[in-house]
Amino acid sequence: MYESILIPYDGTDEAQKGAKHGIELAAALGASVHALYVIDLPGAPRALALRDDEEEMREEYREYGEEVLGNICEYATERGVDCETAFRTGTISEEIVDYAEGSGMDAIVMGSAYRGKLGGILGGTTDKVVRTSTVPVITHRMQVDD
Repeated sequence: MYESILIPYDGTDEAQKGAKHGIELAAALGASVHALYVIDLPGAPRALALRDDEEEMREEYREYGEEVLGNICEYATERGVDCETAFRTGTISEEIVDYAEGSGMDAIVMGSAYRGKLGGILGGTTDKVVRTSTVPVITHRMQVDD
């Protein structure tokens, strides 16, 4: 069914909930996971001060990404699941979809924050991925008390 599962991960509570669900699914199916961290720098136009620090910001984001992806892969390894990590830079939802389609992923598993009654109207990263991906997307939405 699913041999390769993409888990986009940024260290947030909702991402953690989705990652755990994705890893448990992979363990049950004998699949491997790819943990993806997307670096999303502030958009243009940037202030001159931000442009000067862009490389430093990229490095800080990358270090944080390595840390959180390491945590997810450690969790996967504890459950007997092979885990690869990947980094992308750009618009988060676009990079998730591009990675999944370009890397032959069988599914994307993501957590989604509780967004209240307006969540369906306003949307978020998970909603954008669901709407634009040709790869099946499994979401694990947080509840109001999570």
